[in-house]
Amino acid sequence: MDWKIMMTAFGTLFLAEMGDKTQLAVITLCASSKSPASVFAGAAMALVLVTALGVLFGRGVVALIPEAVLNRIAATAFIAIGAMMWIRP
Repeated sequence: MDWKIMMTAFGTLFLAEMGDKTQLAVITLCASSKSPASVFAGAAMALVLVTALGVLFGRGVVALIPEAVLNRIAATAFIAIGAMMWIRP
């Protein structure tokens, strides 16, 4: 196992999800339910499934498109989204 990659994935996902609408939805569900353990288990399973789909999709895309091209596509998409958010807050 590549610990550096694992910790990079953990840190990136942790920071990206902090204060995200997913976290707000979990807070709301916990506040309205009497079973925080069930909310935690359901949210954890959903995050695991979404991450697994991302990994599988990523493996398939990398087989078709070179990594350098994918990096440029991702960078362009992030810049475009950031510019749109700046123009239209």
